[in-house]
Amino acid sequence: MKKDILTLGIESSCDETSVSIVKNGREVLSNIIDTQIPIHEKYGGVVPEIASRNHIEAISRVTQKALEEAKVKLTDIDVITPTYGPGLVGALLVGLSYAKALAFANQIPLVGVNHIQGHIAANYITYQELEPPFICIMMSGGNTQIIQVKSYTEFEVLGKTRDDAIGEAFDKVARVIGLGYPGGPKVDKLAREGEANIELPKTNFDEDTLDFSFSGIKTAVINLHHKSPDINKANLCASFQKTVTETLMENVEKAIQRTGIKTVALAGGVSSNSYIRKEFLALEKTGIKVYRPELKLCTDNAAMIASAGYYNYIAGNRDTLELNAIPNLKLKEARR
Repeated sequence: MKKDILTLGIESSCDETSVSIVKNGREVLSNIIDTQIPIHEKYGGVVPEIASRNHIEAISRVTQKALEEAKVKLTDIDVITPTYGPGLVGALLVGLSYAKALAFANQIPLVGVNHIQGHIAANYITYQELEPPFICIMMSGGNTQIIQVKSYTEFEVLGKTRDDAIGEAFDKVARVIGLGYPGGPKVDKLAREGEANIELPKTNFDEDTLDFSFSGIKTAVINLHHKSPDINKANLCASFQKTVTETLMENVEKAIQRTGIKTVALAGGVSSNSYIRKEFLALEKTGIKVYRPELKLCTDNAAMIASAGYYNYIAGNRDTLELNAIPNLKLKEARR
């Protein structure tokens, strides 16, 4: 009988300390998330030094809770898979150092995981039937990319943002109009009360590219708010949300035409946006199969890291204790 593989994933790239135990890359036995959002909310965004200190305080406790909830011991774990990039370097180092210590002390293989690959893998947990190849639209505070997922460990970036990531644009718009942090969920909530009746610019590049730019629309929203402080904020949020969603979908549809792949998966924190999820699901009317991770797996968590780590592990990838955090890690540098 084939042995089940238990993966212990560790995620600490930003402001969530998370540890998860996943069986065979798809079955989540535990997924503990210690969020720092209430801590950073008063600062209007994540403070890296504070994030790192809180990861240090939480990591052992969260790991123990994950093991207890999964009803396993550390000696049952087959592989330890920490996020090693991209992210805040201090935050990454906390999780990575802890993972290396666990691996060394218990003689367990260590396999580093690219955070973006983890977000893609969130779909494998939600949808047991999903297999590559497919197109993934990665949407988060630090990344906006259209990715051709060729296999569980092989990717090609077809398009990316040339300036602000979409999540960053959401956060900046929210901050300027007084909604606070985290901006994405608050813009989403207020937009439901408004109408998308304000015309906003979309950046279209002359060359044949699937790249994005969100700095123009972000600046337009900020200028509108400054010039007309009494502007209806709900309408402004609805218009902003509608315009950026149209931009995303236009490029994804081009990617489908180029590759011939008619399966699309959403990924990243912004994929929890209710309007974006609804609009992408409408693509199914045109014969496109759309996958959307369940909401709790859209934002940073260790279950997605453990899933991605499992596929790296069975592909034969291993890391030594010399593995270091890479804050600007690109997906093309993920294991192949």
